[in-house]
Amino acid sequence: MSDPLYFRKVSDVPETVESPTGHVEDTRGRALRDLRISVTDRCNFRCVYCMPKEIFGRDYAFLPKASLLSFEEITRLTTIAAAHGIRKVRLTGGEPLLRKDIDKLVSMIKDVPTTDGTPLDVALTTNGSVLARKAQQLADAGLDRVTVSLDSVDEDTFRAMNDVDYSVRSVLDGIDAAHEAGLSPVKINMVVKKGMNDQDIVPMARHFKDTPYIVRFIEFMDVGTSNGWKLDEVVPSAEVIARINDEMPLEPASPNYSGEVAGRWRYTDGGGEIGVISSVTQAFCSTCTRARISADGKLFTCLFQAAGHDLRALLRGGCTDDEIATVMAHLWRARTDNYSERRGQETAKRQKIEMSYIGG
Repeated sequence: MSDPLYFRKVSDVPETVESPTGHVEDTRGRALRDLRISVTDRCNFRCVYCMPKEIFGRDYAFLPKASLLSFEEITRLTTIAAAHGIRKVRLTGGEPLLRKDIDKLVSMIKDVPTTDGTPLDVALTTNGSVLARKAQQLADAGLDRVTVSLDSVDEDTFRAMNDVDYSVRSVLDGIDAAHEAGLSPVKINMVVKKGMNDQDIVPMARHFKDTPYIVRFIEFMDVGTSNGWKLDEVVPSAEVIARINDEMPLEPASPNYSGEVAGRWRYTDGGGEIGVISSVTQAFCSTCTRARISADGKLFTCLFQAAGHDLRALLRGGCTDDEIATVMAHLWRARTDNYSERRGQETAKRQKIEMSYIGG
């Protein structure tokens, strides 16, 4: 694999080492509360907005196994982050279910102690392709919830978007298996791209109305530099809500917690709810509490960064937990990220980490 900027930035340990206090804030008063961990940069889909085939072809060099964080290293970083106040962990990829024995990692993370004694909330985002046969073992390992990416319930559109001819039915079977295993509520993420699948917004909502599942419509974002993002291909969340409301009346619902990313809407007839994630038209940088760790151990404080900070080098270089905790706190306290508040056609052209490497 090539050696872009985000592979080279190594974090220095500050001279003064400090133990974590359970709370750390950045320059805008945003506490560190959520940790997203990519367990692999590989995926068996080639979604056009994430891993287009023309970039991620057969000769693309993914990370070698030795470069990936081991389960023990992931658990150690999670333990350090929990001492800083992390309450939620989400396993991502690539496709995380391609990582062998992922249920063992779930079990290890669930045993991580927190500052207030409550178990970590552990979730996973997947394309659903192998979820049907893995849902129960994930639930047995302690996984709390699962989010499934599904960009259309129309067979032709879905196959065109995943670009590997994978069927909708297989993903729907995985969603049902997750629900039956108790990984509820199952959330379904649909990335909406104008001219490709926006005609399926209402059919998608209709399909999952009056079910236990929650569909969330996500504005097409300029993550990475390979998805050919254009502002005029974004369908604003307000338009998504208007289209659905015309056929199935909606009313706003209160957020489940402060800083919730998705705006909640419920059907007025009691048929459940939907969500919208509006990173482009309604930036939520001011309440972002997420840090991300790539599959090879780079820490990113924003989804749209170009450079990560090498925690793997510290792990494998003999640093103590307090030294790594000091680095993590130092990086978070210096955080000024607000990319979505500044987004435009020009900023979209800047080099940014690919979603498949950092996780969504």
